[in-house]
Amino acid sequence: MSPPANIFRFLILHRTELLGQTVEHIGLTFFAMTIATVISLPVGIVLTRHRKAADTVIGGIGVIQTIPSVALLGLLLPLFGIGATPAIIALFLYALLPIVRNTYAGINDVDNSVIESARGMGMTDRQILAKVELPLALPVIFAGIRTATIINVGIATLCALIGSGGLGEFIFRGIALNNTNMILAGAIPAALLALLFDFTLGKLESVIRQIIKPALIGAVMVLFIVVPLLVIPPMFTDTFQAGFTAEFMARADGYPGLKERYGLRLNTVEVDPQLMYQALRDNKVDVISGFSTDGRIQAYNLRVLRDDKQYFPPYQAAPVVRGETIRKYPQLRKAFEKIAGTISNETMRQLNFRVDQHQQDPALVAENYLQEQGFRTDTERTGTPDITIASKNFTEQFILAHIFHCLIENYTELSAELKTGLGGTKICFDALIHGEIDLYPEYTGTGLLVLLNTDQETAETLMQDRQKVYDYVKTEFQEQYDLVWLNPLGFNNTYALLMRESHAEQLDIRTISDLNRYVSEQAGTE
Repeated sequence: MSPPANIFRFLILHRTELLGQTVEHIGLTFFAMTIATVISLPVGIVLTRHRKAADTVIGGIGVIQTIPSVALLGLLLPLFGIGATPAIIALFLYALLPIVRNTYAGINDVDNSVIESARGMGMTDRQILAKVELPLALPVIFAGIRTATIINVGIATLCALIGSGGLGEFIFRGIALNNTNMILAGAIPAALLALLFDFTLGKLESVIRQIIKPALIGAVMVLFIVVPLLVIPPMFTDTFQAGFTAEFMARADGYPGLKERYGLRLNTVEVDPQLMYQALRDNKVDVISGFSTDGRIQAYNLRVLRDDKQYFPPYQAAPVVRGETIRKYPQLRKAFEKIAGTISNETMRQLNFRVDQHQQDPALVAENYLQEQGFRTDTERTGTPDITIASKNFTEQFILAHIFHCLIENYTELSAELKTGLGGTKICFDALIHGEIDLYPEYTGTGLLVLLNTDQETAETLMQDRQKVYDYVKTEFQEQYDLVWLNPLGFNNTYALLMRESHAEQLDIRTISDLNRYVSEQAGTE
């Protein structure tokens, strides 16, 4: 089946979910844009009357644009929780600058001779604003509104990382699961929405230019306010809530299989991996999908719920190297053999804890650990790198990448460079396949279920045996992709469900079955 046909089939199969995400996306954008427009227009107008303050105010608003979207969402999370509220606030803040600046510039650029003529005809300042300045400035003002709207449609996809819904859910799931159809199912409607909004605002501008009346403007504002209230997702909930990553929500060994094995039915929101632990710590969610070696378990006093039905497969960490690279530099095998099987679960958790709790630099943590184990770490090579090491964007991967870097530079004659913090499994894997990187740390469970997309029957025969899983992914990666799995590092970073220790103790939840019992009882009392 051709790629367009595959995408079309995917859209048809997921049309209900896609429609819901599209409605949520429209609601978030409309609501944020309405608030931003209602506030920004008066601010821009006032600045034209107080021009000395204009540069300071506009510059101050412009600083917001320099804050990365995920960082801003992270700052808003402790204050407003997860869901639509922080998403709307973030979108509102990002929309301010284009509208305020264009309103100020549009009115400022009206020819002084026109204003003087209007004043000579006896018009008051208010009449000049309403009948002369605003009509002439309208194209520039609308250009700002249209720009802000298009920006917001794009940024709204990122808001899916904090459980606000929208088309970003499909995009981030697709990136995590190496599923191009899923990525396009979110990206294409988002692009079409941007074009639709831009077209609609262009038509609205032409209407308003012909008839600028308070009643018309008021009707438009009512439309912009009422519609979002009908379509945005609920902002608050009192139910027991789970915060899961996009990857966990869709992958075979994540929530779908968990529901089947345990009968678990949770009220879920999708949260960015870096914000998920923070949301749990700050009581914004009640349970999350974490990792058994994560340092934040200790830092945030979390409880790992025991997987009493042995659902989660093994996740042994190991370096994955391009076949071409290992053939060119066979000494890499000997370097990595020095650390194979030496890092325990507890050791990895402690290394993560140093970064997550004590804010130590991952490079320093890696170097100190190797020194404690008697390894050399003093060599730092310069010049064109022979090896490029990558990592995904979470603490453990940063540490492992730096460990790999130290081993290569101190136990081979090769030089290495780091590309840490790549945005997930698909990006790292694709970069490895295309020769943009040479190696990165991966997990056998991810290789089995996400990258190889192993059928359920085969996976079930392997998943509870670490060695079988490793042997299978090693063989299949070699045959299908010419990628080499070196020996595992020793620890098993399997998935886990986590709760705050105090909350789990209060509810007497120690296992995933206990969690299922509690959620079922709560559902029965509603």
